[in-house]
Amino acid sequence: MTTEVGTWVVKFYEDLMKHADPRINAYPMMQGPGLMTAILVGYVMFVLYLGPRLMANRKPFDLKGIMVVYNFAMVAFSAFIVYEFLMSGWATDYTWRCDPVDVSDSPQALRMVRVAWFFFFSKFIELLDTVFFVLRKKNSQITFLHIFHHSVMPWTWWWGVKFGPGGMGSFHAMVNSIVHVIMYFYYGLSAAGPQFQKYLWWKKYMTAIQLVQFVLVSLHATQYYFMDKCDYQIPLFVHLVWMYGTFFFVLFSNFWYQAYTKGKRLPKTQEKDGRQKGVIANGKHVENGHTYLENGTTQNGKIKAN
Repeated sequence: MTTEVGTWVVKFYEDLMKHADPRINAYPMMQGPGLMTAILVGYVMFVLYLGPRLMANRKPFDLKGIMVVYNFAMVAFSAFIVYEFLMSGWATDYTWRCDPVDVSDSPQALRMVRVAWFFFFSKFIELLDTVFFVLRKKNSQITFLHIFHHSVMPWTWWWGVKFGPGGMGSFHAMVNSIVHVIMYFYYGLSAAGPQFQKYLWWKKYMTAIQLVQFVLVSLHATQYYFMDKCDYQIPLFVHLVWMYGTFFFVLFSNFWYQAYTKGKRLPKTQEKDGRQKGVIANGKHVENGHTYLENGTTQNGKIKAN
């Protein structure tokens, strides 16, 4: 029985790979899902087990300089990805409706294949977000949502790039990259020091920008269900994008409510208790009287040291 199941799995995989886009084979990690899956499994193990054990008896690392460089490098990389998506179709010959994957070897089609891989690769660079949390012992920032997003997103996008690099399914990647330009710019300023804290009054609106992203992604995918005809080659990807946008809209809406609506209505006594216990108050992490931003700096820009 085990042999038969194994044979069926191998045959199913081989048949599936016959439909993969041959233009992507030359790119790193695209020959098969094994390497990228191993990296993501290693990431989860490091974040949940190996990293905390490594840091248990150590002081947090001061990574301020590294984080400034990293965040602004991600701003530049994300902006480049947005530009390439636009030039590869979204600002040229795409209709913003039922846009199929261009499977030709034209320069523009190959450009779309390249930027789709760049976006996929950027998800692996972003794993450093969590690694920095672990090394700086900011464990309160490592939530289920954070780990789920950083591990599942690269894994699902491998299949998207492998079978459909471009077309209608790439819209959410372009929008996500636009959001990351803004997000990493904020994180870069936040890590740069207290002199930039006065420019970070718009932290609350980062969540609003995320919510707008998910609305746009879901609406763009929703139109597929109301078209008289759409010959998009891989409808499954459209369904997954719609579910992704809707699922994360619900999760981030709940965060908005808990942090910026319900949090503002906390009685003064509860806010005082929150400062002592390190809970969320008014959308910010509060511990021992210090208010912490998402990147771990205090309201006045100082890094907490144990």
